[in-house]
Amino acid sequence: MISVTKLLFAKDYYGDRLRYGHNANRMTNGAAEGIGPVVVWNSTKTCNLKCRHCYMESDSKRYKGELTTDEAKKFIDDLAEFKVPVLLFSGGEPLIRDDFFELAEYAANKNIRPTLSTNGTLITREIAQRIKDIGVGYVGISLDGLKEVNDKFRGVDGAYEKAMKGIENCVAVGQRVGLRFTINQHNLRDLENIFDFIEEKQINRVCFYHLVYSGRGNQMMDEDVTPTESRHAMDIIIKRTKDFEQRGLQKEILTVDNHCDGVYMYLKALSEGDDSTAQQIKRFISTNGGNRSGIAFAEVDPLGYVHPDQFTQHHTFGNVREWKFGDIWTDTTNPIMRGLKNRKPLLKGRCSKCKFLDNCNGNFRTRAEAKTGDFWQSDPACYLTDEEIFN
Repeated sequence: MISVTKLLFAKDYYGDRLRYGHNANRMTNGAAEGIGPVVVWNSTKTCNLKCRHCYMESDSKRYKGELTTDEAKKFIDDLAEFKVPVLLFSGGEPLIRDDFFELAEYAANKNIRPTLSTNGTLITREIAQRIKDIGVGYVGISLDGLKEVNDKFRGVDGAYEKAMKGIENCVAVGQRVGLRFTINQHNLRDLENIFDFIEEKQINRVCFYHLVYSGRGNQMMDEDVTPTESRHAMDIIIKRTKDFEQRGLQKEILTVDNHCDGVYMYLKALSEGDDSTAQQIKRFISTNGGNRSGIAFAEVDPLGYVHPDQFTQHHTFGNVREWKFGDIWTDTTNPIMRGLKNRKPLLKGRCSKCKFLDNCNGNFRTRAEAKTGDFWQSDPACYLTDEEIFN
């Protein structure tokens, strides 16, 4: 995750202390010294939508074998023991679980910050208030374009209007809320409009995700943006982030799942003669260290299996029903887990020779595997040129 706002203006938002407050290259098992990783828990595979890019391949049916309430509480106890700072409830649609509020409050009482990733369609004013009251730190609502584009992407007519209502309800009760927007060929033209949208709707935050080829997202590999389009998207994001800052609007702008974004920002600042900003960006991306799947970021699926991140469901390290999470996370008998802890000697292709490897850490391994069949090959979504990364 790259905080465009932080890199450009050195302002602190929640989460920046984990991303930029410690030298990530020294960490092997957590986000910072003395604490565990940020954990995404896909608490259910059931969802009321059927999104084209869903890495969980969720739909509206019920699935057997998901963690029970008591098992989930034991899992949360283990996270607290391992000093996990943040638990992101995701899905499917996590609000479909009847015990969501009970479990999120339980996490908060264990000093784990609960956050929520949702499609937003189930958030009434009452639910928004309950989310706020139990201490959910942040609600991320997925929106992948304006009305027609979003509904086509989400597989259900009316999803946009319901998500809009969910956003409005969060804003109305003072719940911190943001958008999650996955950039692809179908919605790239909406990027400028999304910035207008978050200003109009008084939304605090937006995360622009790069497409990861996982689950149903595998079928969209040919619908990803080109390197030229990725650069264009970043130019828009940088331009509009600067505009918000110049006008005194407090908006946190982030990009997710492509750490060459930070390097691109550094090179762009250099090319524009802004050496001070360039050096600031370089300092932050060096501290951050790039992709930290398997180190500072973890995922647990609905059945309790532990993975390096939510997009890498096909590599499993253990089950929280059988082992404590901390024991799974520090065990390196699995070659993928062992490799992720120190991946640089294993990387191949352009990644292995890139002069910005310390700032990117080889980017996203699942994309490389999906495209080439080799987990350690170069990430195909790196849009930097050979001249930029080798000279």
